[in-house]
Amino acid sequence: MVTTILERKIRHATRPTWAEVSLGTLRRNFRTVQKHVSSEVTVCAVVKADAYGHGAVECARALEAEGANWLGVTSLDEAIPLREAGVQAHILLMTGFWRGEEEEIIRLHLTPTIWERWQVESLDQAAASLRVTNQPVHLKLDTGMGRLGVPVEDLPGISSILKASSNLRFEGLSTHLASSEVLDAPSVTEQLRIFAEARKFLRARGLQPVLVHVANTGGVISRRESWNNMVRPGIALFGYYLPFQRAGREVGGSALQLAVKPVLTWKTRILSLRDTGPNQALGYGGTYVTKASASIAVLPVGYADGLNRQLSSRGKVIVREHYAPIVGRISMDLTLVDVTGIAGVTVGDEVVLLGSSDGLRVDAREHAEIAGTIPYEILCNISKRVPRKYSN
Repeated sequence: MVTTILERKIRHATRPTWAEVSLGTLRRNFRTVQKHVSSEVTVCAVVKADAYGHGAVECARALEAEGANWLGVTSLDEAIPLREAGVQAHILLMTGFWRGEEEEIIRLHLTPTIWERWQVESLDQAAASLRVTNQPVHLKLDTGMGRLGVPVEDLPGISSILKASSNLRFEGLSTHLASSEVLDAPSVTEQLRIFAEARKFLRARGLQPVLVHVANTGGVISRRESWNNMVRPGIALFGYYLPFQRAGREVGGSALQLAVKPVLTWKTRILSLRDTGPNQALGYGGTYVTKASASIAVLPVGYADGLNRQLSSRGKVIVREHYAPIVGRISMDLTLVDVTGIAGVTVGDEVVLLGSSDGLRVDAREHAEIAGTIPYEILCNISKRVPRKYSN
């Protein structure tokens, strides 16, 4: 009872800054991706990093209900909450596992990615101790990314160990493209060539995977030759993808577009309003000085909530169907915006930080461009103290 009362008090005391997550839009985005690659290609919906900041449990449930038979996460700690929430879909651990996690992986019916000898041996031993004779694994090749995966020169050794294991099932083969958004990148062609040669080598050794996957979001949109029979879209499911480039320049065109929409809208409310005169320094360091009399709104949101500090005096928000510029430095808990000339602004008014309203739009791509980063980081950095509200 004490816990319930405390939780109730916390819930009612929540700061008026929140994120709205449209599960209906997420499901439509999944259908869009599935239609794009056709029903013959399995879509492994990537929900790592708490579904890119959208909430992994809720998003995984929605995706599974929409027909996603595979979900991708980073590691065991991301898979456990999904299983505890009743998610039954296949779950791929895309960055493998740590020593000591083998038995839990088997108990939860997870599919680990492997690329090192010890992973095969320890998982095989754990399966034997649990009397499991069909534990699926996906072998990852390093074809040029230089991160995880078995180097091609080590393929003979690990393939022999894998074939000799009596309790593991070689279900999948994968790699990861380093430059899928660069249309003229020779590295992509080379990676696909190396991957094809590795498949031939494994086939000759009697190792034939059921699932073969290479394409991330960029590959799904621009590299049909990378689809195979499984793809791993992530950010596209949540309404974004990186711009495509050729010869160092951004390129577009209908062939490089996927009709997905942002799933998340981030909002807050005006905490305070104050009128200032000209030559008034605002915020830490006085980096912004008013040129004339101004009306300034104080928002209860800051970089501790994930609002990137690089947006200071460069970003904008939406207030009463008008753009309002961010002025001064974004602080930990507060942000100032100039609402001069916007009629009827009052304390408590809703403010859109990310999203759209009456034809106006501010999205994660815009934030990323200003901050010199990518939409992935903008979304993932929306902190846990921003409650997510879900709708269908």
